[in-house]
Amino acid sequence: NPYAGLVSRLRASWLSGKTRPMEYRVAQLEALGCFLDEKKEDIMEALALDMRKPYFEAYFTDYLLCKNELNDTLNNLGCWMKDEHVDKNLVMQLDSAFIRKDPYGVVLIVAPWNYPIYLLLVPLIGAIAAGNCVIIKPSETTKHTEKLVTEALPCYLDKDCYAVVTGGVEETTKLLENKFDYIFFTGTPPVGRIIMTAAAKHLTPLTLELGGKNPCYVADCCDVHNAARRLAWGRFFNAGQTCIAADYVLCSVAMQEKLIPALREAITDFYGPNPKESPDFARIVGDKQFRRVRALLCSGRVAIGGQADEKERYIAPTVLADVKPSDPAMQEEIFGPILPIVVVANMDEAIDFINARPRPLALYVFSCDCKVVNYVLERTSSGGFCGNDTLMHVTLSSMPFGGIGNSGFGKYHGKFTFDTSTHHRSCLHCSMGLEAINGPRYPPYNQQKLCLMTTAFEIKRRGMCILL
Repeated sequence: NPYAGLVSRLRASWLSGKTRPMEYRVAQLEALGCFLDEKKEDIMEALALDMRKPYFEAYFTDYLLCKNELNDTLNNLGCWMKDEHVDKNLVMQLDSAFIRKDPYGVVLIVAPWNYPIYLLLVPLIGAIAAGNCVIIKPSETTKHTEKLVTEALPCYLDKDCYAVVTGGVEETTKLLENKFDYIFFTGTPPVGRIIMTAAAKHLTPLTLELGGKNPCYVADCCDVHNAARRLAWGRFFNAGQTCIAADYVLCSVAMQEKLIPALREAITDFYGPNPKESPDFARIVGDKQFRRVRALLCSGRVAIGGQADEKERYIAPTVLADVKPSDPAMQEEIFGPILPIVVVANMDEAIDFINARPRPLALYVFSCDCKVVNYVLERTSSGGFCGNDTLMHVTLSSMPFGGIGNSGFGKYHGKFTFDTSTHHRSCLHCSMGLEAINGPRYPPYNQQKLCLMTTAFEIKRRGMCILL
């Protein structure tokens, strides 16, 4: 296997204990910060070349949010690394019981192409902070970003502990034949199943951050102008190539008639009368992806947009009205600048529609009535939830980000990334003396010993106090 030597070398570094001291972890994280700062403009240029990503969007997601994760980790790493002392029973009051935050070992991170820096570095930050050695695999689809990461990042990090591997399906398949101690994958459910199958051969734990069709219910009682602007921004950010973007809208016929002109106004405000000429609208990442997204335009009727230019890999911000559940746009994650609207009779029908499908990575609701937002929250299940906005929940490192069911499993961001990359090791350190305390647990057994053991180990239900 072409990667066996690399994995063995990194495992030897990890076994040597090199990555365990806090000072080492901090130094590597600070070096990662230097990479972000010194290569910031190179990152912006690479993203522009790969998908004409607007500078604002690239800076916000692939630089600012990465720096936030990094600084949050550096600010709190000492606290996160500390042993966590736990409650003890009567017998063990003189012993030490704690949870040790151990690194897993050699971690593999496989990143996608839609946010090729952010979705690579955020898991890497947590893996380094947890004391692991790491192999990172950037996406081959965004070639300029892949080249930048491959050439520049190793100059900042310790080559004995961190490595970059490039290639496509064949190389990734070979890479996955090796035994890793943890795998972190972001991508699609079909590829996630392949990753999970490979991990199962070595019983390797993993996190899968997948996608899905994220629903957005727009209630009749909402501010249509504000809802349209927030919905359009989240849907067409990065030309819709965002795993947590609203994938379709559920609303009544009356709301559809109000929402379409409001969306048209928002799109014009954001990108001008011809979005193709706007510097703030990205492009589809590749020809294959372009053709797949363009084929979805036949769903329902085109209410806004619909224009496409294969040479530029441009698809206009598009809204499809009167889309049926059987239409092509409702059969797969769109991952492009197309927003279908599916008409439902009421909120309960919308909830039934959502619950009849695989659980999404994100779920959105727009309503001026808090009871409506809370009702949808209580009656549905999703990886994340956001009321009266889109995307913004992902910017909070204080909240876990992750899917459920078909949209993946595991969580990260902030401390959750550190915890995901950490083995929480249960530790009990007992005294070598005081052997008389252990007498009741040793044979020969009798009823008196059982009573003593019950008294020492039993956990009783706390009494309930009812105030009248």
